[in-house]
Amino acid sequence: MKKICLFLLFCSTFSYAQFSINGTLTKGLESDWVILYKIESTQQVFVANTTIKKDSLLTNGKKVAVGTFSFTLPPTAKSGTYRVTYRLKGAGSVDFIFNQENINFTFHPDYPEATVLFSDSKENILYRKYLKAFSLKQQKLDSIQIAVLRNKTLVLDAEYKKATTEVTAIQKKFLNRSKGMYVYPFVKNSIREIPSEIIKTPQAYMTNMTTSFFDNIDFSHTTLINSTFLTNKIIEYVFYINYSDDQTQQNNLFKKSIDVVLSKIKDPQYKKDIIVFLIAQFETINSLESIDYLLEGQYKKLPKSIQDQEFITQKMKLFAAEIGRIAPDFSWTENGKTLQLSTLNSAENYLLIFWSTDCSHCLTEIPQLYTHLQGNKSLKVIAFAMEKNDARWKKMKTDLPNWHHVLGLKKWQNETAVTYNINATPNYFVLDKNKKIIGKPVLLKDLKIFLEQL
Repeated sequence: MKKICLFLLFCSTFSYAQFSINGTLTKGLESDWVILYKIESTQQVFVANTTIKKDSLLTNGKKVAVGTFSFTLPPTAKSGTYRVTYRLKGAGSVDFIFNQENINFTFHPDYPEATVLFSDSKENILYRKYLKAFSLKQQKLDSIQIAVLRNKTLVLDAEYKKATTEVTAIQKKFLNRSKGMYVYPFVKNSIREIPSEIIKTPQAYMTNMTTSFFDNIDFSHTTLINSTFLTNKIIEYVFYINYSDDQTQQNNLFKKSIDVVLSKIKDPQYKKDIIVFLIAQFETINSLESIDYLLEGQYKKLPKSIQDQEFITQKMKLFAAEIGRIAPDFSWTENGKTLQLSTLNSAENYLLIFWSTDCSHCLTEIPQLYTHLQGNKSLKVIAFAMEKNDARWKKMKTDLPNWHHVLGLKKWQNETAVTYNINATPNYFVLDKNKKIIGKPVLLKDLKIFLEQL
């Protein structure tokens, strides 16, 4: 009997020590899945997945579709920043802090960050209150500063001083309230130094912003590293604080901001993570110069023991055929002679076409393009046919005289096609006389317009 009681007590204690994460979506979804991740450095690590239960609520006499989900974490679950993801594109996730407590929250799935509301979680409730209170006071302070930048004749020193006092008071209030809590470093590291006086010129304002942005941020704090706090700050600094309409100046600003960010990080592994993270960000805007700078100027300077050569090779291949690159070289035999793309010198511009006789779009577009280019003596065409065999190609190339014709066997597995990242045909690359890629129009009509502007 005593053993049974002890067993029941153990089970009760174990059950009580488990933690529940409960979410309610205030609008129904077309999907029914949700995944729980834990943020580790710049990655999200899978924890669990579950289904969204569909339900409805009566609001103002009308039934509104909602969804609910729940996760159970064991007593051994690590404290940290977690994420629930319910959609792959667009707004589709909510981040929160877990520190050995139950969590309940609601949110609108289309506007998760703006609508999330925690009803059970001391950590998240306090942090959200801080963010809201701080944002309101900071906006007031910023509006005064911006007003003076727009109109130097305004005298708002008293208002600025009052707003500064209010911001500082909010910061101190929540620093004290969060002491001993997991959210404390988030509050502490979000505090930026406020200039004692209003800044009078935009140049001085931006200088102050760029030079002091990271002053109070600890890039070695494990809690911050394993969250989105630092990566969000980095994105803000690199892509928004350091901005220019001029592309050349923007590229220089990117390099300078990258240097500033990486100079703050002392741990080699975390520095590597941030470099990889930034490369991924620059991929989305196709900033090859910045990617090259990160790979050549930063990644390859990391200790050899943590460099991933496969990653370097993969990225170099991925961007080998992007606009701004010299087109990857290849050779072929034509009329008994070996020709090479890089050594062609018969035109001011070149059009490299990847096509196939098995492609219905190609069989429609290529003859149209051939007719359109008749009489264009400043352009030479290299038609690279991706084929399984040469039977149909031999016949069709005779209908396209005066073009350079290249046979690429193995079709999608052809080495040159792989180098150019070809996954659909036809695929057009416009090159200048030095074989630099200057355009990659997708549609035939866009290609015609592009060529007419050369």
